Amino acid sequence: MILGCIADDFTGATDLANTLTRRGMHTVQTIGIPKGEAPQADAIVVALKSRTIPAADAVAQSLAACRWLKANGAKQIFFKYCSTFDSTDEGNIGPVADALLDELKSDFTIACPAFPETGRTIYLGHLFVGGDLLSDSSMRNHPLTPMKDANLVRVLGKQTPHKTGLVPYRTVKQGAPAIAEAYTALRAQGIRHAIVDAVEDKDLDNIGAASSALPLITGGSGIAIGLPANYRVARLIPKREGAAALSAVGGPGVVLSGSCSAATLGQVERFAAKHPARAIDPAELAEDPARTVASLLEWAKPQLASGPVLIYASAPPDKVALVQAKFGREKAGEMIEHAIAELARGLAQSRVKRFVIAGGETSGAVVSALHVQALEIGPQIAPGVPATLSYGGTRYALALKSGNFGGPDFFTQALDALS
Repeated sequence: MILGCIADDFTGATDLANTLTRRGMHTVQTIGIPKGEAPQADAIVVALKSRTIPAADAVAQSLAACRWLKANGAKQIFFKYCSTFDSTDEGNIGPVADALLDELKSDFTIACPAFPETGRTIYLGHLFVGGDLLSDSSMRNHPLTPMKDANLVRVLGKQTPHKTGLVPYRTVKQGAPAIAEAYTALRAQGIRHAIVDAVEDKDLDNIGAASSALPLITGGSGIAIGLPANYRVARLIPKREGAAALSAVGGPGVVLSGSCSAATLGQVERFAAKHPARAIDPAELAEDPARTVASLLEWAKPQLASGPVLIYASAPPDKVALVQAKFGREKAGEMIEHAIAELARGLAQSRVKRFVIAGGETSGAVVSALHVQALEIGPQIAPGVPATLSYGGTRYALALKSGNFGGPDFFTQALDALS
């Protein structure tokens, strides 16, 4: 292993594994920290479910993953979080990054969630989603991590007691040597975390080159674009093509959606117009979870003989707010995740092996319910989302989609890709 990665959610881990695989690194995604030997790979991405848990728990899990990765040979550590910097004033990005720096005995790292291919760019420290500031995007209404400030220097500064600085675009566009010099200057000022501007993919290549000597890199999956070239220059990996096609599992396909992002809501509407679909009723679920899940399974199973089905908890912000007000934010989220996990388990017992999952928390619940321990990374379905195939035991074909990723017809495209 060369690169050891710690991802704070399951779809983010898959997104990162996809980026590394497309650029020639043999990459394996594990679900949590493996208990046995490390898989044979250039890069291992440990998928945690730590984005919205208490900061102390996120730190403990991330440190455990870091120690396992280092013990198994990782030469560089990558802490991956969402390209929309999903977090709160309490964390978890700042506390985890600080703990990892201490563990690695380092005093400086970068924070760069930019991913221009998916519309995430950073200019003067401000994160844009498409043409909108993060604070003007749909992320401002996120039910768990509402992002109401686009200034990442300010956002990260609230999460860490250490100094946070900026490598501005005027420096980034000058290339890797200028970026590396900026790192040195910031370190001399006692700055521990540097937001790095990026508006084009070539910026990510240059940032990656400038960061080759950093023990820790933090960011979205986009920043990983520039890392494989470093390892090829160092003759640690050979030149390779992208991902090979995955083995087919066959059988019916199911879409399970818990994401409430604007992109997912459009995908749900488009898919439901052509295929059987059923929404999860929060009130019914709260009153009798077992009966609600059983009813949905009873509806879905006969439908599968004719084609794929969709079961979703996705809803617009106003409806989500009402559910959270009635049941509490944490309870509402846990209730939905548990229900979708039980649905996945019941569908798998009916020999469903192809699953498209929308939402990071939802994806984590489903792969845990299916006892998936690791994923083989296949060809990209959409930017940030590859086809994957589970290792060992029953093999499931899975597409794990972060809420905001994919076009309107993503669900159909994903099912077609999961053969």
